[in-house]
Amino acid sequence: MSTLLTTDKVVGERQSNPPAILRLAFRPFFLLGALFSMISLALWGAAMSGVMELVVYGSAQWWHMHEMLFGFVSAIFVGFLLTAVRTWTGQPGLQGVSLACLVLLWLVGRVALFFPTLLPLWATAVVDLAFLPVAALVLAIPAVRVRQWRNIAFVPLLLVMTAANAAMHWSAYTRDALLQIQAGTAMVMLVTLLMTIMAGRVVPMFTANGTGTERVAAIEWLEKMALISMLLAIAASLVPSGEYPGTVASCFFLAALVHGVRAFRWRIWVTFRTPLVWSLQLSYWCIPLGLLLCGLSRVVPGITHSQATHVLTVGAMGMMILAMISRVSLGHTGRPLRVGKVMAGAFVALFTAFVVRVFGVYWVDDYTDLISTAVLLWVVAYGCFAVLYLPILIRPRIDGQPG
Repeated sequence: MSTLLTTDKVVGERQSNPPAILRLAFRPFFLLGALFSMISLALWGAAMSGVMELVVYGSAQWWHMHEMLFGFVSAIFVGFLLTAVRTWTGQPGLQGVSLACLVLLWLVGRVALFFPTLLPLWATAVVDLAFLPVAALVLAIPAVRVRQWRNIAFVPLLLVMTAANAAMHWSAYTRDALLQIQAGTAMVMLVTLLMTIMAGRVVPMFTANGTGTERVAAIEWLEKMALISMLLAIAASLVPSGEYPGTVASCFFLAALVHGVRAFRWRIWVTFRTPLVWSLQLSYWCIPLGLLLCGLSRVVPGITHSQATHVLTVGAMGMMILAMISRVSLGHTGRPLRVGKVMAGAFVALFTAFVVRVFGVYWVDDYTDLISTAVLLWVVAYGCFAVLYLPILIRPRIDGQPG
């Protein structure tokens, strides 16, 4: 993983010359994922404010939840993983026509869900459900070929995410609101698990490299507890609201404590002059905060499940994704790992969106205004990425290397 952003030399790289946008998975998925998040949230915000009516697959609420998790987040993580596996294994990465087909599969799913009469409902579900298993297969092939079992762990995780997606589709078919919430929450927690694994691999290294400070050594028992406590939190999230509140809350509190200690050891205070690093660290701090609020929402009436969920989605996922795609896009195109004031402002805007979305209910009376403000700030943040990184992602590397 440490070489993911520092080198693009891969043993046995096939010599081909597809368009730059199709040379590695991060290029189309980062760009399209960012654009899709802006468009889908803008439509959701317009629907919430009464400007338009969303007639989409499932319902407007179902579509919003599903598309931010299984549309936006899935695209970004697939783009990252299929780029990373090339470096992990030394095998050629997915590119050209094959990559275009995977992108098209993802895109058809987004279009079919937005236009629910375009395909039969069962066909729409099948197309959408196919994306993560196909991506898992593409991820597994090079890892199995070189017997790199450590990174095979991401394959079953993608398949479990597919099961959560299937539950989401079944909730749309049966109009089961409780199942919809459970399936969506399960996906949030699974993505949080994926983020904790990835963060453990890259945050200490990025912090050391970006700030010129000594790298924080991992503590084996703490890293194991981070994984175990997150698995407990996932199990706790599946317990229906109102059942075993003390036990469920305790699982979340334990996970929050473990990840809080982990985050503190990474010394966010040394990163404040390095936007690409403090944005990543700040996103990770949202994980223990989100887990804490998940626990409090089970035992404290004033804290809602929605608030806890949006700490993990807007705060942790939104900010970590923006920080990572900004850095990966620079590293994998041969550019210095630095951003200017515009992207630093984008990170601030997204952090503000998180604060408004989660805590704005305490000072904003009009819920519609709250949602509209958070959506606008998100669109501004990811719009900065889209504008600045479009020429980077559609052009070849500046150093002439493949990728």
